[in-house]
Amino acid sequence: MTILVAGAGIAGLSFALTCHQIGAPVKLFEQVDEIRPLGVGINLQPHAIRELMELGLEDQLDDLGIRTREVAYFSKHGRQIWSEPRGLEAGYDWPQLSVHRGKLQLMLMRAVRDRLGPDAVQTGWKATGFSQDGEGVTLSLVNRKGETRTERGSILIAADGIHSAIRAQMNPDEGPPVWGGAVLWRATSRAKPFLTGASMAMAGHEWQKFVTYPISATDPETGLADINWVAEIKKQPDASWNREDWNRPGKIADFLPAFETWKFDWLDVPALIRSASEIYEYPMVDRDPLDAWGDRRVTLMGDAAHPMYPIGSNGASQAILDARVLGKYLVEHKLSETALAAYEDERRPATSRIVIANRGNGPDQIMQVVEDKCQGMFDDVTEVMTTTELQDYAARYKALAGFDLATLNTRPPLISPSSRFRQDGPGAHDV
Repeated sequence: MTILVAGAGIAGLSFALTCHQIGAPVKLFEQVDEIRPLGVGINLQPHAIRELMELGLEDQLDDLGIRTREVAYFSKHGRQIWSEPRGLEAGYDWPQLSVHRGKLQLMLMRAVRDRLGPDAVQTGWKATGFSQDGEGVTLSLVNRKGETRTERGSILIAADGIHSAIRAQMNPDEGPPVWGGAVLWRATSRAKPFLTGASMAMAGHEWQKFVTYPISATDPETGLADINWVAEIKKQPDASWNREDWNRPGKIADFLPAFETWKFDWLDVPALIRSASEIYEYPMVDRDPLDAWGDRRVTLMGDAAHPMYPIGSNGASQAILDARVLGKYLVEHKLSETALAAYEDERRPATSRIVIANRGNGPDQIMQVVEDKCQGMFDDVTEVMTTTELQDYAARYKALAGFDLATLNTRPPLISPSSRFRQDGPGAHDV
């Protein structure tokens, strides 16, 4: 029988391509009527790029974004705290990539439809719940007209995002996402790249931060590129704000005054903010890690499983890893509860640790430490922190998030090119 997937975001589409690679039948259902290149920039770490390349998407990725060469942290005065090479520049066998999230989703959608057929993703159908019995699982769906239908399959993968109806059914008392007090204003601007020309830069501290990086090639005539940026201001969690609004048009007056003096020799932050065509406001939310993702034939993936703060560039990367690890266990255990349980046993503890680490500001906490020690003002950062301390902040998070260089470069593929899923044989239907 078929694998059902609720949601055609990065997680669901990556899983569909994985199913095609291993020969597993799959159908996806997406609530929007048409996938459009919405959103702003994201970073994909080398462990995620490795998986996409092993799906045969290398050429499309290089056409899509910029290979990040450096990550750099600065104080609120624009003074460099720490910088390090990233991706190929750091010795990884795979790059780190800065891309537009919507364009990445569109690319994955095209690949799914090219490989699995035009009907592999059925749009305009939102998952509302499920039921299951000894023979399979039934997914309930509704469209914008209020029409309902059901779909029958062997297992159900809920990749329907932070507001997942499937997660809500399994956890009826959970409530809304958790807001920790931070508000993000996100946009892209046409501007000249800074530092190396392919740098990801973060300036400020826990309570006020600016993150920026290019997500397109530089125009050879104008010298301009699409520069993604995020302005963040953190308030107390009980502060009054538009917490329940999503993709809300941002008002520049709400945050620009706080960044008006952030004119550094490597970047003019207020000028970059003013040059944006559209600005969107997001409450920075996540959810508490769950004690379980699965209910027999059903499990969670991506933001439905582990929504996390956008710190450390890991949300989309972890969703891709979810898809690939589940594919690995489907090859090993077929369509079975055993496969879903093995997937959860590997991925739930790993992603839960990242959710908690990101609540503690993840690798960005290095900026708050410097802020606490000297208000971000220094001539040489080693007067404030030792080189070993600086290196340790970066190394710990890479190990936690699964992209430690030595480990990643030496581990075998999650799914070998010869791996194939079989529906028959021992354990094929022990659900």
